[in-house]
Amino acid sequence: MTTTDIFYWPVRVYYEDTDAAGVVYYANYLKFFERARTEWLRARGFEQDMMREEHGVVFVVSRLQVDYQRPAKFNDALRVSCEMRKCGAASMSFHQVAERTSDQIPLSQATVQIVCVDADSFKPTPIPNAMRSYFL
Repeated sequence: MTTTDIFYWPVRVYYEDTDAAGVVYYANYLKFFERARTEWLRARGFEQDMMREEHGVVFVVSRLQVDYQRPAKFNDALRVSCEMRKCGAASMSFHQVAERTSDQIPLSQATVQIVCVDADSFKPTPIPNAMRSYFL
């Protein structure tokens, strides 16, 4: 399954997001991407705590490739995208971009592989059909 639906989530760079050089610390882009994926799920009607309670599953990152292109700085307004590229039986692949809102220049891009796992055993399990139908 492939889709072209792109979800956007706004992010403001706070002082706490920056390093000694005054730019966003590289690992914080991962937080921005995670928040955008969480909001992508929420926009489709799925809260992560409810997924665990109702379906007994959680999603975990299994693979990540990140390219850092330009720095974001304190107080920048960013737009973080979340685009599902593939949905398999137990996994999803996303392309994500963090860009400055003012000029829409990509600052960082990531390919993220997510796996559905049993909430107790953390073993891979199929995405529940009740959820998967909303992703397709």
